[in-house]
Amino acid sequence: MDVQIIDVREARELSTGMIEDAVHIPAGDVLARVGELDKSRRIIAVCHGGGRSTRVAQALTELGFNADTLAGGMSGWAAEGLPMVSPEA
Repeated sequence: MDVQIIDVREARELSTGMIEDAVHIPAGDVLARVGELDKSRRIIAVCHGGGRSTRVAQALTELGFNADTLAGGMSGWAAEGLPMVSPEA
């Protein structure tokens, strides 16, 4: 399945790493930047623990996107030892 991952954490939180190919759009900016998202792809929102990404996924779903959140957030991703990359400068 073709997915677009959006990391909705604040810029200061990215130093711990990001999922490769994720797009950084802070939660507070998502609705203003919704035009950057592709409605033909499933959207997976991710934050530190899941709270912000759940709210973002719900808002995007209401706008007609196929959106969901990453269970456990980035803290769960890191705890599983899954790969992360450094954020773009």
